[in-house]
Amino acid sequence: MTPSEIQSIKQRFGIIGNAPTLNYAIQVATQVAPTDMTVLISGESGSGKESFSKIIHALSPRKHGQFIAINCGAIPEGTIDSELFGHEKGSFTGAQEARKGYFEVTNGGTIFLDEIGEMPLGTQARLLRVLENGEFIRVGSSKVQKTDVRVVAASNVNLLDAVREGKFREDLYYRLNTVPITVPPLRERGDDIYLLFRKFATDFAERYRVKPIALNSEAVVELQRFRFPGNIRQLKNVAEQMSVLEMERDVDAPRLRQYLPAEQSSRLPMLMHAATGSADGGTGTYSERDLLYKVLFDMRRDMTDLKKLVLDLAAGQRPAEAQELLRQNSHLFNNLNVAPGYDGGRLSRGSSSSDGAAEYILTPRPELTVDDQDGYDEEPQRVEDIPHETEEETLSLEAKEKEMILKALKKHHNKRKYAAHDLGISERTLYRKLKQYDLEQV
Repeated sequence: MTPSEIQSIKQRFGIIGNAPTLNYAIQVATQVAPTDMTVLISGESGSGKESFSKIIHALSPRKHGQFIAINCGAIPEGTIDSELFGHEKGSFTGAQEARKGYFEVTNGGTIFLDEIGEMPLGTQARLLRVLENGEFIRVGSSKVQKTDVRVVAASNVNLLDAVREGKFREDLYYRLNTVPITVPPLRERGDDIYLLFRKFATDFAERYRVKPIALNSEAVVELQRFRFPGNIRQLKNVAEQMSVLEMERDVDAPRLRQYLPAEQSSRLPMLMHAATGSADGGTGTYSERDLLYKVLFDMRRDMTDLKKLVLDLAAGQRPAEAQELLRQNSHLFNNLNVAPGYDGGRLSRGSSSSDGAAEYILTPRPELTVDDQDGYDEEPQRVEDIPHETEEETLSLEAKEKEMILKALKKHHNKRKYAAHDLGISERTLYRKLKQYDLEQV
C-alpha cells in the first residue's frame, strides 16, 4: 500500500499516528480484509484493537452485514454459551422463551471477540466447531444449525502462555491465529503520543467550550517519557482531566507531572502480576513479592554453599585438594566482579581450564596491623588459649565455625573489627555469632 492509501484509511477510521509499527498493522488489516480468513489481534488493553476489527469488516465483502463486538471477559461464565449460541425455552432457570445467539443474529456478518483469553474452555470447544464447520447448537437443543460468520478475535494476554498453562485450547489458538496483527502500545509510538494528546485536547475544548490545553517543549518531552500502561485510554483521560481542571491553558513540565501518576512514570520494565501473569494485564509469570522472595532464597542458598565451602577449606585441605574443591564450586564465584588475580580476599580468579571452568587461586589475606585501627577505640581483651580438639576431630559445622571465630579473635588480640575482616564477615555478623555461641565474654 502507498502512504497516501494508508493515510486515507486512518482518516476514515479516526486513527492518528505515523509510527511504522502502526502503519504496518493497518497494512496487514487492509490486505486480509477482502478474505474470509480468521484474524487474531494482539495488543495491550487500551491500545485500539477494536479499530482494526472495524477496518477488517468495513473493507470486506461482509460490510453490509451486521458487525457485533463482544467482550468475552464481561459475560458471566454461566451465560456466555447462551449469549453466543442462543438457547431454547426452558433450557435453564429463567429461560422463559427461546433466544437467538450472536452467531445466529450476525449470519453473513462479522463477530469481534475481544479478550478471548477469558473465554471458558467449554465455550472454546463450541467456538472451534463454528470455525471449523460453521455449525452450532443452541443451549438446551439437539438441533445442529448453520451460520456463516467471520470471526475476528483479540487478546491482551499471551495466548501461547495460556495454552501452556492449560487455560486455552491449543487447536483453537492455531485456528484463530491464521493471520496475526500486533497493535503497538502507545509508549512505543514516539511522536504519536503528542499528536493524540493534541487531538484529545481539541475535542474536549470544543465539548467544554474552553481554550485547548497547550504544552511547552519540556512538557512534550515529559509526556513522551511517560510509559502509559493504560495506553490511548489513559492518555485520553489525562487530556480530559487537564481540560476541565487546569486553570492555566499553557502547561509546563512540572504542572503536567501532577496529572501523571508518579509510580508509572519510569521507562523501566513493568513488574509482573501473578494473577494475570502480566504487566498491567500482560503476560509475565511473577509478582513483585515472588521476585523478591526468589532473589532472597537464591542469595540464602549461595551464602549457605559459600559457608560450607569455607569450612571445608578451613578443615586442612591440601593445596591440590583445595584447588579442586574451588574448581567444582566455581559457579559460586561467577558473579563476583573482581579483577583477575585479585588477592584482597581469600580467592583470586586465574585463567580458565581446558573444559571452560574458571580456575581460582588461594592467596593469603594481608595481615592487619594495630596501626590500621582507623579510629577503633574498643579496648583489647585477653583470649585464653584455645583448647585442642580430641583425637577424633569433630565434623560439626557449628563447632568449626566457633573454632574459626576463636582463632581469629586470638590472632587479632580480640579486636573484633579485624577478626571480622579476616573471617570475611561484617562486624554485625560477628557480634551475632558471638552471642549465638555464648562467646560475648571471651
